[in-house]
Amino acid sequence: MNKPALLCRAIASGRFTNQRELAGELEISIGSVNRLIRQTVENGLVQQEYGSYSLTAAGLTWLEQFRVDNAIILAAGLGTRFAPFTYDTPKGLLKVNGTPMIHRQIEQLLTAGITEIVIVVGYLAEMFEYLIDRYGVTLVYNPEYATKNNLASLYTARAYLGNTYVLVADNWIEQSVFYAYEPDSWVSCLYFEEETIDWGVATGPHDTITRIEFGAMESWAMVGPAHFTSDFSARYRPLLEEYYARPGTADYYWEHIVKENIGSLPLHIKRESRTNLYEFESFEDLRAYDPSYLGETDNEVLGIIAQVFDISQSEIVGISPMSEGMTNRSFVFEVAGQRYVYRQPGAGTERLVDRSTEKRSYELMAPFDITDEIIYFDGGSGIKITRFYNAKVGDASDDASVKAMMGMLRHIHEADIKTSYRFDIGERIAYYEKLANERQSILFEDYAKVRAWADELLRFRDALAIPERLCHIDYIYANVLFLQEGGIRVIDWEYSGMADPIIDVAMFSLYSYYTREQMDTTLRHYLQAEPSQSEEARLYLYVALAGFLWSIWTEYKQGLGDEFGDYGLRMYRYMKDYYHLLKDEGYLNELTDGLNAE
Repeated sequence: MNKPALLCRAIASGRFTNQRELAGELEISIGSVNRLIRQTVENGLVQQEYGSYSLTAAGLTWLEQFRVDNAIILAAGLGTRFAPFTYDTPKGLLKVNGTPMIHRQIEQLLTAGITEIVIVVGYLAEMFEYLIDRYGVTLVYNPEYATKNNLASLYTARAYLGNTYVLVADNWIEQSVFYAYEPDSWVSCLYFEEETIDWGVATGPHDTITRIEFGAMESWAMVGPAHFTSDFSARYRPLLEEYYARPGTADYYWEHIVKENIGSLPLHIKRESRTNLYEFESFEDLRAYDPSYLGETDNEVLGIIAQVFDISQSEIVGISPMSEGMTNRSFVFEVAGQRYVYRQPGAGTERLVDRSTEKRSYELMAPFDITDEIIYFDGGSGIKITRFYNAKVGDASDDASVKAMMGMLRHIHEADIKTSYRFDIGERIAYYEKLANERQSILFEDYAKVRAWADELLRFRDALAIPERLCHIDYIYANVLFLQEGGIRVIDWEYSGMADPIIDVAMFSLYSYYTREQMDTTLRHYLQAEPSQSEEARLYLYVALAGFLWSIWTEYKQGLGDEFGDYGLRMYRYMKDYYHLLKDEGYLNELTDGLNAE
């Protein structure tokens, strides 16, 4: 590292009053500091007066070449690890000791003289807008915040890369690590005795990082701010553009590029103290640091849980997020040694799901003891608290698992539950289409033609007159839990309603992205017999119609800002492929010729 420049910077900052403090800042011995001071004095950069040091005019001029241009703060992410607080607040705006984390970073940067601050936003982007007026920052929007990692966020702000600090919004820094001048490229590192999932590093001469590996123990690991020199940025930017364009890099962090190009992107380690730099991995980490979160907070979700269990918020512990679903957000928590799941419906789902009918389905299924145990269910909002199960989800690629799931599905249908609400796929197609058209979000070029195909299939469906049963509709393998103690539980009945039972087999097949052969095998498992042509016809009919339905659903949800990758494209393709299959192989004739007789 450029020790003369670091010494001059330290002296210019006025933060250090003696050689011992300078040695600590530069991570060298007092003897080395003494020699370095003599060298800079001889070079006319530093002067000594009355036992103190200051920069000469020549030293100040020389230091200007290292002036920091700006800082980029990556703040676009969903912050799922901080559930439930990030349900309505971006992680960077969460408060620590009463101050939003991003405020502290911005103020530390401004104090250091860095006035151009760029914040990459995405999730709840509007909530950052006030920072423009308060601090004069620039906001850059990352439209891929929900589907890609922070490499995409840095790509969005790549035009600003120069002599630049790169930060993430959910770090808390007690004492500022920022300066007006930075001569080297570096990344902050913390020492971990315990195992961590952060990037572990090995170093060579002059503290240059020689190797980066995912995960570390008894090692330094990359955590917190980094600094790119102008030369580093000039080398890094074209690689950033190349990696962004590569298939398969959606999950990449900006550090991946350094890891894979360490020879041409020299980066130094900047050792930080775990009492100065904090990386909060979860809400529980934040709570452990800031005791204000142990008491009563203004968080609505924790308030609901406390009210349901008649406890204080401090008794709600062990909070950890679950994987995001397509419709809902959920997290696990613990009360009095028992674990539970809190489900929060996602944006726009109030128009897609009738929560009162979902609640009624749970009530109807309760005597059969196959659903998740309900602790609390608000039929208006859809907020639900259920018992947490030690379980594995079904495996759509394992034949034994599929056979068991189909056996449970048949058991559900054979219960012969009757209710007044139906899952009418034609009505749902029309309704989701109406919602999507309100936002002009249906973008398929040949939609009108495919919509006419759907109408044709719906006419066949209407003529079937198959006896209906209470169907789950969302019978995805992830909604089937195989309990450790034995038995199966079926969760998330939000789309349930009366329908032709084979629609559940079709939905399961769609969600599993099955081929025709896999669908046929699944139908055999469900029927426990070889299917008739008419039963195959019903399966393919519902695969086509359901594929069309969920493609429209996806268009609507994406119009709200959600991202689902290629899910909608796959569903639309199922509609087309199975419409042609029904036509070309005579299955529509089979429907015409006698399904009413079944």
